[in-house]
Amino acid sequence: MLPGQPSQTLLRSAIRRAQHQLLDVPVILHDPMALALAPEALDSGGSTDFGEDNDTAPTLLRALFAMRQRFAEDRLAEAAARGVPQYAIIGAGLDTFPWRQPEFARGMHIFAADHPSSLVWVQRRLRERGVSRPANLIHVPLDLEQQQLAEQLAACGFDLEQPGFCSVVGVTQYLSSEAIDALFGFAAALKPGSEIVLSFATVDQELHGHDLDLAMRSVTSTGRLGEPWKSRFCQRDLVERIAGQGFRNVFHLTPDLAQQRYFSGRQDELRAPYWEQLIAARV
Repeated sequence: MLPGQPSQTLLRSAIRRAQHQLLDVPVILHDPMALALAPEALDSGGSTDFGEDNDTAPTLLRALFAMRQRFAEDRLAEAAARGVPQYAIIGAGLDTFPWRQPEFARGMHIFAADHPSSLVWVQRRLRERGVSRPANLIHVPLDLEQQQLAEQLAACGFDLEQPGFCSVVGVTQYLSSEAIDALFGFAAALKPGSEIVLSFATVDQELHGHDLDLAMRSVTSTGRLGEPWKSRFCQRDLVERIAGQGFRNVFHLTPDLAQQRYFSGRQDELRAPYWEQLIAARV
Protein backbone atom coordinates (compact mmCIF):
# COMPACT_ATOMS: atom_id res chain seq x y z
CA MET A 1 0.00 0.00 0.00
CA LEU A 2 1.08 3.57 -0.63
CA PRO A 3 1.84 5.42 2.63
CA GLY A 4 -1.22 7.21 3.99
CA GLN A 5 -3.45 5.85 1.22
CA PRO A 6 -6.21 3.20 1.33
CA SER A 7 -5.79 -0.05 -0.54
CA GLN A 8 -6.15 0.56 -4.27
CA THR A 9 -7.41 -2.98 -4.86
CA LEU A 10 -10.16 -2.69 -2.23
CA LEU A 11 -12.68 -1.01 -4.52
CA ARG A 12 -11.81 -3.17 -7.52
CA SER A 13 -12.67 -6.30 -5.53
CA ALA A 14 -15.98 -4.79 -4.41
CA ILE A 15 -16.83 -3.84 -7.99
CA ARG A 16 -16.29 -7.42 -9.18
CA ARG A 17 -18.54 -8.78 -6.43
CA ALA A 18 -21.24 -6.29 -7.41
CA GLN A 19 -20.89 -7.15 -11.10
CA HIS A 20 -21.43 -10.80 -10.23
CA GLN A 21 -24.91 -9.83 -9.04
CA LEU A 22 -25.60 -8.07 -12.33
CA LEU A 23 -24.04 -10.39 -14.89
CA ASP A 24 -24.09 -13.99 -13.66
CA VAL A 25 -27.10 -16.32 -13.40
CA PRO A 26 -27.40 -18.08 -11.06
CA VAL A 27 -25.23 -16.22 -8.58
CA ILE A 28 -22.81 -18.14 -6.40
CA LEU A 29 -23.29 -15.64 -3.59
CA HIS A 30 -26.50 -13.64 -3.21
CA ASP A 31 -25.35 -10.18 -2.15
CA PRO A 32 -28.05 -7.48 -2.45
CA MET A 33 -25.78 -4.96 -0.69
CA ALA A 34 -22.88 -5.20 -3.13
CA LEU A 35 -24.15 -2.62 -5.59
CA ALA A 36 -25.15 -0.22 -2.82
CA LEU A 37 -21.55 -0.03 -1.65
CA ALA A 38 -19.90 -0.24 -5.08
CA PRO A 39 -22.15 1.59 -7.56
CA GLU A 40 -19.11 1.90 -9.83
CA ALA A 41 -20.02 -1.61 -11.00
CA LEU A 42 -22.62 0.01 -13.24
CA ASP A 43 -19.86 1.79 -15.15
CA SER A 44 -18.41 -0.87 -17.42
CA GLY A 45 -15.72 1.54 -18.57
CA GLY A 46 -14.28 1.56 -15.06
CA SER A 47 -13.91 -2.19 -14.82
CA THR A 48 -11.48 -3.00 -17.65
CA ASP A 49 -8.38 -2.99 -15.47
CA PHE A 50 -7.34 -6.40 -16.87
CA GLY A 51 -8.35 -5.89 -20.48
CA GLU A 52 -11.30 -5.35 -22.75
CA ASP A 53 -14.85 -6.42 -21.94
CA ASN A 54 -14.54 -9.50 -24.19
CA ASP A 55 -11.50 -10.72 -22.26
CA THR A 56 -11.85 -13.77 -20.01
CA ALA A 57 -10.29 -12.00 -17.02
CA PRO A 58 -13.41 -10.17 -15.74
CA THR A 59 -15.42 -13.41 -15.76
CA LEU A 60 -12.72 -15.34 -13.92
CA LEU A 61 -12.31 -12.57 -11.36
CA ARG A 62 -16.04 -12.49 -10.65
CA ALA A 63 -15.94 -16.26 -10.15
CA LEU A 64 -13.04 -15.99 -7.70
CA PHE A 65 -14.46 -13.17 -5.58
CA ALA A 66 -17.90 -14.75 -5.34
CA MET A 67 -16.54 -18.23 -4.59
CA ARG A 68 -14.11 -17.27 -1.87
CA GLN A 69 -16.76 -15.21 -0.08
CA ARG A 70 -19.30 -18.02 -0.35
CA PHE A 71 -16.86 -20.61 0.99
CA ALA A 72 -15.92 -18.45 3.97
CA GLU A 73 -19.56 -17.85 4.82
CA ASP A 74 -20.45 -21.53 4.42
CA ARG A 75 -17.74 -22.42 6.90
CA LEU A 76 -18.86 -19.59 9.20
CA ALA A 77 -22.37 -21.06 9.32
CA GLU A 78 -20.91 -24.40 10.41
CA ALA A 79 -18.81 -22.66 13.07
CA ALA A 80 -21.84 -20.80 14.40
CA ALA A 81 -23.73 -24.10 14.65
CA ARG A 82 -21.04 -25.46 16.96
CA GLY A 83 -21.23 -22.33 19.13
CA VAL A 84 -18.47 -20.02 17.89
CA PRO A 85 -19.58 -16.54 19.07
CA GLN A 86 -17.31 -14.12 17.18
CA TYR A 87 -16.22 -13.49 13.61
CA ALA A 88 -13.15 -11.53 12.52
CA ILE A 89 -12.98 -10.42 8.89
CA ILE A 90 -9.30 -9.65 8.27
CA GLY A 91 -8.78 -7.29 5.35
CA ALA A 92 -12.52 -6.59 5.37
CA GLY A 93 -12.61 -3.83 2.77
CA LEU A 94 -16.20 -3.45 1.57
CA ASP A 95 -17.29 -6.89 2.76
CA THR A 96 -21.09 -6.67 2.95
CA PHE A 97 -21.72 -9.60 5.30
CA PRO A 98 -22.49 -7.40 8.34
CA TRP A 99 -25.44 -5.84 6.44
CA ARG A 100 -26.91 -9.09 5.11
CA GLN A 101 -26.08 -11.34 8.05
CA PRO A 102 -28.38 -14.34 8.40
CA GLU A 103 -30.14 -15.27 11.59
CA PHE A 104 -27.26 -17.43 12.84
CA ALA A 105 -24.90 -14.41 12.91
CA ARG A 106 -27.08 -11.92 14.74
CA GLY A 107 -25.89 -13.08 18.13
CA MET A 108 -22.24 -12.93 17.08
CA HIS A 109 -19.77 -10.10 17.46
CA ILE A 110 -18.43 -9.21 14.00
CA PHE A 111 -15.02 -7.53 13.78
CA ALA A 112 -14.18 -5.89 10.45
CA ALA A 113 -10.40 -5.37 10.54
CA ASP A 114 -8.41 -3.47 7.96
CA HIS A 115 -5.44 -1.18 7.55
CA PRO A 116 -6.18 2.17 9.24
CA SER A 117 -6.00 4.12 5.96
CA SER A 118 -8.38 1.70 4.26
CA LEU A 119 -10.71 1.71 7.24
CA VAL A 120 -11.04 5.51 7.11
CA TRP A 121 -11.95 5.27 3.42
CA VAL A 122 -14.50 2.49 4.06
CA GLN A 123 -16.17 4.42 6.86
CA ARG A 124 -16.42 7.47 4.60
CA ARG A 125 -17.96 5.35 1.84
CA LEU A 126 -20.55 3.98 4.30
CA ARG A 127 -21.52 7.51 5.33
CA GLU A 128 -21.74 8.65 1.72
CA ARG A 129 -24.03 5.75 0.83
CA GLY A 130 -26.20 6.29 3.91
CA VAL A 131 -25.39 2.85 5.32
CA SER A 132 -25.65 2.63 9.12
CA ARG A 133 -23.49 0.34 11.24
CA PRO A 134 -25.13 -2.86 12.53
CA ALA A 135 -25.17 -3.08 16.32
CA ASN A 136 -22.91 -6.15 16.38
CA LEU A 137 -20.24 -4.73 14.02
CA ILE A 138 -16.93 -3.41 15.36
CA HIS A 139 -14.33 -1.79 13.10
CA VAL A 140 -10.73 -2.62 13.96
CA PRO A 141 -7.73 -0.63 12.64
CA LEU A 142 -5.02 -3.18 11.91
CA ASP A 143 -1.68 -3.31 10.12
CA LEU A 144 -0.87 -7.00 9.72
CA GLU A 145 2.81 -6.32 9.06
CA GLN A 146 3.11 -5.08 12.64
CA GLN A 147 2.16 -8.62 13.73
CA GLN A 148 -0.09 -7.46 16.59
CA LEU A 149 -3.33 -9.11 15.51
CA ALA A 150 -4.29 -10.49 18.93
CA GLU A 151 -3.56 -7.23 20.71
CA GLN A 152 -5.50 -5.07 18.24
CA LEU A 153 -8.53 -7.34 18.14
CA ALA A 154 -8.59 -7.73 21.93
CA ALA A 155 -8.39 -3.95 22.36
CA CYS A 156 -11.59 -3.69 20.32
CA GLY A 157 -13.47 -6.35 22.28
CA PHE A 158 -12.48 -9.67 20.68
CA ASP A 159 -12.53 -12.23 23.50
CA LEU A 160 -9.39 -14.34 23.35
CA GLU A 161 -10.94 -16.71 25.92
CA GLN A 162 -13.75 -17.64 23.49
CA PRO A 163 -13.56 -19.49 20.16
CA GLY A 164 -13.44 -17.32 17.07
CA PHE A 165 -13.79 -17.60 13.31
CA CYS A 166 -11.42 -15.65 11.04
CA SER A 167 -11.68 -15.09 7.30
CA VAL A 168 -8.60 -13.81 5.47
CA VAL A 169 -9.41 -13.80 1.75
CA GLY A 170 -7.52 -11.89 -0.90
CA VAL A 171 -4.87 -10.88 1.65
CA THR A 172 -1.95 -13.31 2.01
CA GLN A 173 -0.36 -12.50 -1.35
CA TYR A 174 0.23 -8.95 -0.09
CA LEU A 175 1.89 -10.04 3.18
CA SER A 176 5.46 -10.88 4.10
CA SER A 177 6.29 -14.41 5.23
CA GLU A 178 6.72 -13.14 8.80
CA ALA A 179 3.26 -11.53 8.83
CA ILE A 180 1.71 -14.73 7.48
CA ASP A 181 3.36 -16.81 10.19
CA ALA A 182 2.06 -14.37 12.81
CA LEU A 183 -1.42 -14.69 11.34
CA PHE A 184 -1.27 -18.50 11.50
CA GLY A 185 0.10 -18.33 15.03
CA PHE A 186 -2.75 -16.10 16.15
CA ALA A 187 -5.41 -18.41 14.74
CA ALA A 188 -3.73 -21.56 16.06
CA ALA A 189 -3.64 -20.07 19.58
CA LEU A 190 -7.40 -19.49 19.69
CA LYS A 191 -9.65 -21.68 21.79
CA PRO A 192 -10.71 -25.14 20.53
CA GLY A 193 -13.48 -24.95 17.95
CA SER A 194 -11.97 -21.86 16.33
CA GLU A 195 -11.29 -21.74 12.60
CA ILE A 196 -9.49 -19.72 9.96
CA VAL A 197 -10.40 -19.57 6.26
CA LEU A 198 -7.79 -18.06 3.97
CA SER A 199 -7.05 -17.73 0.30
CA PHE A 200 -3.58 -17.95 -1.21
CA ALA A 201 -1.96 -17.29 -4.57
CA THR A 202 -0.27 -20.29 -6.18
CA VAL A 203 3.12 -20.21 -7.87
CA ASP A 204 3.42 -19.95 -11.65
CA GLN A 205 4.76 -23.50 -11.91
CA GLU A 206 1.37 -24.89 -10.82
CA LEU A 207 -0.59 -22.83 -13.37
CA HIS A 208 -1.23 -22.83 -17.08
CA GLY A 209 -3.47 -21.20 -19.67
CA HIS A 210 -5.82 -18.45 -18.56
CA ASP A 211 -4.96 -18.98 -14.89
CA LEU A 212 -1.25 -18.40 -15.46
CA ASP A 213 -1.99 -15.41 -17.66
CA LEU A 214 -4.31 -13.85 -15.10
CA ALA A 215 -1.85 -14.42 -12.24
CA MET A 216 0.92 -12.71 -14.20
CA ARG A 217 -1.33 -9.80 -15.12
CA SER A 218 -2.50 -9.48 -11.53
CA VAL A 219 1.09 -9.24 -10.31
CA THR A 220 1.76 -6.47 -12.82
CA SER A 221 -1.49 -4.61 -12.19
CA THR A 222 -1.33 -4.55 -8.39
CA GLY A 223 2.37 -3.75 -8.47
CA ARG A 224 1.61 -0.61 -10.46
CA LEU A 225 -0.86 0.36 -7.75
CA GLY A 226 1.80 0.11 -5.07
CA GLU A 227 0.50 -3.23 -3.74
CA PRO A 228 2.97 -5.87 -4.94
CA TRP A 229 2.47 -9.56 -4.33
CA LYS A 230 4.93 -10.68 -1.66
CA SER A 231 3.92 -14.30 -1.01
CA ARG A 232 2.90 -17.19 -3.27
CA PHE A 233 2.81 -20.87 -2.42
CA CYS A 234 3.00 -24.39 -3.74
CA GLN A 235 -0.29 -25.94 -2.70
CA ARG A 236 1.16 -28.91 -0.83
CA ASP A 237 3.80 -26.81 0.93
CA LEU A 238 1.23 -24.41 2.34
CA VAL A 239 -1.07 -27.17 3.58
CA GLU A 240 1.92 -28.72 5.38
CA ARG A 241 2.99 -25.34 6.75
CA ILE A 242 -0.45 -24.71 8.23
CA ALA A 243 -0.71 -28.22 9.64
CA GLY A 244 2.66 -27.68 11.30
CA GLN A 245 1.18 -24.79 13.27
CA GLY A 246 -0.89 -27.25 15.30
CA PHE A 247 -4.30 -27.09 13.66
CA ARG A 248 -6.11 -30.39 14.12
CA ASN A 249 -7.98 -30.26 10.82
CA VAL A 250 -6.80 -28.63 7.57
CA PHE A 251 -9.08 -28.69 4.52
CA HIS A 252 -7.87 -27.57 1.10
CA LEU A 253 -10.67 -26.62 -1.28
CA THR A 254 -8.89 -27.75 -4.42
CA PRO A 255 -10.08 -26.37 -7.76
CA ASP A 256 -11.68 -29.73 -8.57
CA LEU A 257 -13.64 -29.71 -5.30
CA ALA A 258 -14.58 -26.05 -5.80
CA GLN A 259 -15.82 -26.82 -9.30
CA GLN A 260 -18.07 -29.60 -8.01
CA ARG A 261 -19.35 -27.58 -5.07
CA TYR A 262 -19.97 -24.15 -6.59
CA PHE A 263 -19.84 -24.33 -10.38
CA SER A 264 -21.33 -27.68 -11.37
CA GLY A 265 -23.95 -27.52 -14.11
CA ARG A 266 -23.36 -23.88 -15.06
CA GLN A 267 -23.96 -22.90 -18.67
CA ASP A 268 -21.72 -19.82 -18.61
CA GLU A 269 -17.94 -19.36 -18.38
CA LEU A 270 -17.70 -19.11 -14.61
CA ARG A 271 -15.45 -21.82 -13.22
CA ALA A 272 -13.24 -22.55 -10.24
CA PRO A 273 -9.98 -20.59 -10.34
CA TYR A 274 -6.55 -22.17 -10.00
CA TRP A 275 -4.40 -19.08 -9.40
CA GLU A 276 -6.01 -18.37 -6.02
CA GLN A 277 -7.29 -21.18 -3.79
CA LEU A 278 -8.82 -21.65 -0.35
CA ILE A 279 -7.92 -23.44 2.87
CA ALA A 280 -9.91 -23.89 6.09
CA ALA A 281 -8.10 -24.90 9.28
CA ARG A 282 -9.72 -25.72 12.63
CA VAL A 283 -8.18 -25.54 16.07
